[in-house]
Amino acid sequence: MDFEIVNGAVASLETECLVIGVEEGAVLSPSAQALDQASQGYLSNLINNGDIKGKSAESLLLQKINGVAAKRILLVGLGKADERHDRNYKKVVKTISGAIKSLSLKEITIALDGLASKTPDTYRQVRHLVEWTTAELYQYDRTKSKKADVYAINKIAILLSDKDTEEGESALVDGTAIANGMNVSRDLGNLPGNICTPTYLAEQAKELANEYDSITCEILDEDAMENLGMGSLLSVGHGSAEPSRLIIIKHNGGETDAQPHVIVGKGVTFDTGGISLKPGAKMDEMKFDMCGAASVMGTMHAIAEMDLPINIIGVIAAAENMPGSKATKPGDIVTTMSGQTVEVLNTDAEGRLVLCDALTYVERFKPKTVVDIATLTGAVIGALGNSVCGLLTNDEELCSELSSAGDYADDRAWRLPLLDEYQELLDSNFADIANIGGPAGGAITAACFLSRFTKAYRWAHLDIAGTAWNSAGKEKGSTGRCVPLLSQYLLNQAADEMTDDE
Repeated sequence: MDFEIVNGAVASLETECLVIGVEEGAVLSPSAQALDQASQGYLSNLINNGDIKGKSAESLLLQKINGVAAKRILLVGLGKADERHDRNYKKVVKTISGAIKSLSLKEITIALDGLASKTPDTYRQVRHLVEWTTAELYQYDRTKSKKADVYAINKIAILLSDKDTEEGESALVDGTAIANGMNVSRDLGNLPGNICTPTYLAEQAKELANEYDSITCEILDEDAMENLGMGSLLSVGHGSAEPSRLIIIKHNGGETDAQPHVIVGKGVTFDTGGISLKPGAKMDEMKFDMCGAASVMGTMHAIAEMDLPINIIGVIAAAENMPGSKATKPGDIVTTMSGQTVEVLNTDAEGRLVLCDALTYVERFKPKTVVDIATLTGAVIGALGNSVCGLLTNDEELCSELSSAGDYADDRAWRLPLLDEYQELLDSNFADIANIGGPAGGAITAACFLSRFTKAYRWAHLDIAGTAWNSAGKEKGSTGRCVPLLSQYLLNQAADEMTDDE
């Protein structure tokens, strides 16, 4: 499926379906006014008859209209001007995508005149249109015997004025890359644990390196990790027949000696809870416990496709948490790569155990920033629900940068406190630190644990347990979040560093 920018008179556009907007109160958009004039008042008559009122995502499909070159016209309600936030814009995109599916369209032209969002930003509007349409048309069929019927659509054109075309073209490039990265992330998240193992993730990283000249890849096996003293990460995989892996993916887009930005993903490819076994209900969803790793993989795809002119390193700590005969037991004490010892009070708090060694490992890169991404705690869902991910950091500037990136990308994060008062909840009588801090403030104490391994650099933690996948019905599956947030954050970093160099 290709996206392209088109110009010209809207009534003259030859397309299977032309999408135009109607504002709340039955107000015709500029493109709709042009069609109304070309059709000698046809749309005005419909409006006057009350066929469409312009409520958000309301639609009316029209067949061939005299004076208009398009075979079909899809009128879409844009809602009130002050209510055109991202949520309503997504509803409009969902309506358009529904028409693509139901009509089996091969191509479509969208002419919303920049009115679908209250933010007058052509780049943002076009990019979101690309990303959200791609997400709506996503289909998973990798593990089905009967493959999904492929949607016929092969071209989506977006009508812009001549002055907005350059900005729109830039949005297409970035939006397509981010959409592709989200699809990579969703595919990995949706695969079952018997396919998407730590070894499989390593193979996907190697394929990425083969695809892009800017990407190199290194895989550390268990022997290499043991030599480095990664006793915490290795402890999680002790009960599994699947070997653990540390996966390092480097995008070499900047100067050789330039400090990299590092993103670290939790890659627990299946989480039974280990000896602290989870309940059976919904345990199938623990294949999604590697969605932090999937976010890293998807983001590295996106930034390689965009060819960002900075150095970025993606690190994935991959393991499978099983209750085998060699599994780590509650009360066991493990030694981390940093030398700190951890009393494992609950083997189901394993994400922090794989991440802490990865966070120590990345010190060697002398990173400019480090952001870890993990489906770390159920507690973050209790705090924030399923709309935003949790953001915890002691770096005010990094917090602002990530929050702003999430707002712009419509992949939002909300800050939770990371205060010293919570650290004492991790005290242990038998080791330097316990891996859980009790029932209160679970998302915060988990981040407090990680913070003890990140003192050498600027660091932030994103807890995506509430946003990484949907649990309900036909919508069940990986979401691809937070590829948009991370991609926007790195786009911003690239823009800032290019400005500094000028």
